[in-house]
Amino acid sequence: MITVPELVSQVESNNFRELARVLTIVENELDGAEQLLKTLKLSSTPVIGITGPPGAGKSTLVNALINNWSGKGKKIAVLAIDPTSPFNLGSLLGDRIRMSEQFTKDNIYIRSIATRGSLGGLSAKTIEMTDVLRACGFDYILVETVGVGQSEVEIAGLADLSIVVLVPESGDEIQNIKSGLMEIADIFVVNKSDREGADTFTNNLRNLVHQKSVAIPVVQTSANRAEGVDELISSIEAHTFLVNSRKPYLLAEKAWKLLQQAKMKNIDKRKLQEDIISLSTNPDFNLYSFVESMV
Repeated sequence: MITVPELVSQVESNNFRELARVLTIVENELDGAEQLLKTLKLSSTPVIGITGPPGAGKSTLVNALINNWSGKGKKIAVLAIDPTSPFNLGSLLGDRIRMSEQFTKDNIYIRSIATRGSLGGLSAKTIEMTDVLRACGFDYILVETVGVGQSEVEIAGLADLSIVVLVPESGDEIQNIKSGLMEIADIFVVNKSDREGADTFTNNLRNLVHQKSVAIPVVQTSANRAEGVDELISSIEAHTFLVNSRKPYLLAEKAWKLLQQAKMKNIDKRKLQEDIISLSTNPDFNLYSFVESMV
């Protein structure tokens, strides 16, 4: 098993092969994973969460950010999270397709990861893999979540900065944006701003966020045209990462996720599904009694 200093050296030389192997070991809890995680020395690399509804253009926006930063010689890591099917436990990992242009760049590392049944899109494995990346000297780590709505507030337990991506079509629902989503946003992005109604939606959103004690930047972008990306990067770089009042909350959320994983470690979800399928055909089957027998 490679040591952390050896891993860091490999990443610094843009040799990501060992990094990929280590992330696989951590993701699948293979021998050496636990010891490696305990020896990590985390850097101050900013972790940027990018979330928002499906179809908002999050992957395109990530592509635009990568193109801008890589052109400046920045080393970027991306964790792209795709939902796991609750039926066959498979995952499409579609970002491998959507970000294909980035795989040839020496200073860019992209890893797809399945949600593994986590409703909010973030599993304990996401936390662990992000921490491995933080130990490796990247300039920025981007975590793109699956975009499933209110449960996306889980990103606040991982990211130092959370970007919520919306589109002009959300205009009629501006007053219905959930408070949790409003609270986690450090930056709002109105993507696809070349569409009709973008300016009105952006103004309404700005009026809404300016009612808060701390005004949240609202940036218009058209990611597929790389428009507004410079302004977004300026807002990201202006964010005070080192003085984060939410840090204790973030650490507590991470600890909560890791504790959940530890407590559930011995439960095989596939076997659980098979048992439910078998037992639920019994007319006297009671879900609560079944759960109690598992505790």
